[in-house]
Amino acid sequence: MSPSRPSKTAGQTPCPDDPSATPLAREQAAQGTALLIIDMLGDWRFPDADELLAHALSIAPAIQRLKARSRRAQVPVIYASDNHGRWRSDFRSLVREGLDAGGERARLAQLLQPDDDDYFVLKPKQSAFFATPLDLLLSHLKVHRLIVTGSTIDQCVLATVIDARMRDYELVCPSDCLVARDEDRHAHAMRHLAEVLKLDTSPSTSLHLPGGEPEEDAGLSSSR
Repeated sequence: MSPSRPSKTAGQTPCPDDPSATPLAREQAAQGTALLIIDMLGDWRFPDADELLAHALSIAPAIQRLKARSRRAQVPVIYASDNHGRWRSDFRSLVREGLDAGGERARLAQLLQPDDDDYFVLKPKQSAFFATPLDLLLSHLKVHRLIVTGSTIDQCVLATVIDARMRDYELVCPSDCLVARDEDRHAHAMRHLAEVLKLDTSPSTSLHLPGGEPEEDAGLSSSR
């Protein structure tokens, strides 16, 4: 992360880059953690979308459960979605397009539909950081740890992860919440994240969130 900035004191004009001056977010992330959901919403109308959509649907329940745990733990949820070059679009329109598309597209949008207090950024390229306010938003939320989920591991997710690493964020990439176009690409990309980038790729069920226990432990506790 960037070096600490001077704090605002009484009678002193805040620095232009001081998040407390004009906050984008009033709250702070619990233990500096945020959940990022990449490219899971929209109309899914692009080359080979149907094949990828089936894989995306298979991980959507895991992301949905992780999101529910995150909200209970006061971990902010941020959606990053591609605008596909449509500069007159907005995030709510992307969600509506998915819901109105019917079939598997609508099912995916229903599973991962944003809540009113979730955050979102529209991205013009692969990385969720490139030409978006994501880094600024994370600074305002006091985030230093990102849980990265979504589509696809070897393209937009990887570009985002590399950009996050260059900004010194701590990263977690749960294997059951990431998708690629086929199993071979999924396995190759996960090995790259784990072996080359040395990231935590444990499944979301074993992920510790602020103030809670892993989902697998919580399930054992509740069954006793």
